[in-house]
Amino acid sequence: MAEMDRELGWDDEITCRTDTFIELPPGDYDFTIDRYERSYFNGSEKVRASTMVIVYFNVRTPDGQETQIRDSYILLKSFEKKISQLFAGVGLMKEGETKKMNWPAIPGLSGRAEISLDPDRKDPSKKYNHIKRIYPKEDTGSKPVNYKAGVF
Repeated sequence: MAEMDRELGWDDEITCRTDTFIELPPGDYDFTIDRYERSYFNGSEKVRASTMVIVYFNVRTPDGQETQIRDSYILLKSFEKKISQLFAGVGLMKEGETKKMNWPAIPGLSGRAEISLDPDRKDPSKKYNHIKRIYPKEDTGSKPVNYKAGVF
């Protein structure tokens, strides 16, 4: 069960969390990974049910404001490109490497991502920040990772 879905007891401690949502103009931003949670995707018409990881990114604007973006990583082979993009983006993988996914290593790591501002599927009047792609961590000795078709 994901931590956010855990039922609170009468005497549990809670943490005050203010709304830190900022509509980011589309563009490139630095991020730091706050945390991750193990979860489960119940499946859809296009994707079968599977384990999933939810990653929380703290994104900083050039003027120093910070907001959080949540992104899901479905643990299916068909999503390997997206998963490897995350690990390459925080410096845990390089192009062509095969490694075990090391989820406990990602909190606190940083990188850079292209962020878009997309309308909600059910209510287009609401907009949400979305991680469109994560750039590979700069490494002077390795070949850059290209994730967009036709971009070299």
